[in-house]
Amino acid sequence: MKFHIILGDWAAQKADARAIRHEVFIVEQNIPIELEWDEMDDVSLHAVVHDDEGRVIGAGRLLPDGHIGRMAVKQSMRGAGIGGAILEALMQQAKMRGDRAVLLNAQIHAEPFYGRHGFVREGEEFMEAGIPHIQMRHVLR
Repeated sequence: MKFHIILGDWAAQKADARAIRHEVFIVEQNIPIELEWDEMDDVSLHAVVHDDEGRVIGAGRLLPDGHIGRMAVKQSMRGAGIGGAILEALMQQAKMRGDRAVLLNAQIHAEPFYGRHGFVREGEEFMEAGIPHIQMRHVLR
């Protein structure tokens, strides 16, 4: 499957990022809409993925403090390497700007995915938006 990632600020990525995040988080995972949109979108670097026909199939963001979040891939496209490509692109951007590590709050079911990309569990499980999570860190080299 062919896809491409576009990196940009919220002004440029808002429409596409909102569409996939609405589909994955609000519709599929039943996260309350008021928890999905926050002030960090305006200050984050966003990655949006399109398939070869221009459809939005994934997104993620890198916050100024090195957190990666809002990782979303269209359900029918999971397992095709899209999430990994988003994650690697955001980690590369963090490394290029001088971050020494990146952090994320992984949904427990996604912990093995992040582990395959070098993230290590930190601390105890916690609830966020009614879903069990764990904080994970990856030291950039």
